[in-house]
Amino acid sequence: MIRCSRKALLGASLMFATLCAQADEVSVAVAANFAGPLARIAEGFTAATGHTLKVSSGPTGKFYSQIISGAPFEALIAADDETPKKLIAEGHAVAGSQFTYAIGQLVLWSAQPGFVDGQGAVLASGKFTRVAIANPKIAPYGQAALEVLKARGLSEAVTPKLVTGESIAQAYQFVFSGNAELGFVALSQVAVPGKAVIGSYWRVPANLYGEIRQDAVLLKTGQNKAGAISLLGYLKGAPARAIIQSFGYAF
Repeated sequence: MIRCSRKALLGASLMFATLCAQADEVSVAVAANFAGPLARIAEGFTAATGHTLKVSSGPTGKFYSQIISGAPFEALIAADDETPKKLIAEGHAVAGSQFTYAIGQLVLWSAQPGFVDGQGAVLASGKFTRVAIANPKIAPYGQAALEVLKARGLSEAVTPKLVTGESIAQAYQFVFSGNAELGFVALSQVAVPGKAVIGSYWRVPANLYGEIRQDAVLLKTGQNKAGAISLLGYLKGAPARAIIQSFGYAF
């Protein structure tokens, strides 16, 4: 039988209380395309550090407006590299904390099997009434979609058929629900590890749109928070990178 003195038990209790006190709930704003991967990353992060995440997902441009207006986010996991850069320049984020965690991959997707071909020729076929995209003014994937249409010479023909969601998540929902036959979304939304692909998609060649370099940054509200600092460090590590790559992102 193991006997523990009251002093030893008290010491253990104090140490546990200290560890609990040091565990943070990190308020993190994440681009909608990365919400799924972050949910999986969060499990390993919490197990490794004890910190938990309070996640808000949406369009990067909207988060920018909220952050400069005082929203208490501690870290931003963006869908571009310009927003974190701008937040640093304007004094809302910590200089030197910005880094690229993934390169986004754009796809043209339909919930209907066989509707989208391997070359994206369906875009020129006219056999659809609506194409969903994320708002190009605040969502980098939406801007990339417009670049693809221009590169293919289809802007004039397809623009009247565009339906715009606030975020890439809403664009996905438009297609999933059948309100649009096609949509430009993120590969990470349709090629989810461990799940069968719904419908059909074309992985858009990277030379048809500007590189979607997705950066993370530590916000000023999180500069003294161990949890926020640990999260950005964890995103750079092998366990997180393996998950990111499994969702189809490049580095």
